[in-house]
Amino acid sequence: MTMRDSIAASRISGPLPTTDDVVVFEFRFGADNPTFAGHFPTHPLLPGVFQIEMTRAAAELVLNCRLAVREITKAKFQRPIYPDESVRVELKWSEAGDMIRARANFSVGGQRAGETTMRLCRSE
Repeated sequence: MTMRDSIAASRISGPLPTTDDVVVFEFRFGADNPTFAGHFPTHPLLPGVFQIEMTRAAAELVLNCRLAVREITKAKFQRPIYPDESVRVELKWSEAGDMIRARANFSVGGQRAGETTMRLCRSE
C-alpha cells in the first residue's frame, strides 16, 4: 500500500467547508494500517511525513487535481498521533499564478497535533 493509498483509505470525512475559508477533513489510521509497521514496533505512531502528505492530499481533493510539493516552509509536530485516533485537518489555501500555498492545522481530540505550510503546483 502506498502512502497515498493509506491516506485515502483513512479519510473518514471531508472536505467540509467552514465559514472562515477553511476546509475540514477527518482521518483515522487503524492499528492494522501498514503505516505503523516498524514505526515504532513497541510504541506505534504516525510518521510525521504523513501529516505533510495529508496536507497535499487534502489540497488535491479540494482543487480536484494532482499536486506536487515544491517547498515545505513549515512542518511542526506538536504531539504524537497514535493508531485509531481521529485526526482533524483544517486546510486553508491560496493561489498566486501557478503556485498554491497550503496551510494545514492538525488536532486530535481538540489538542493541537501539528501544522504544515507548503507550496504546491499542479502536476500531470
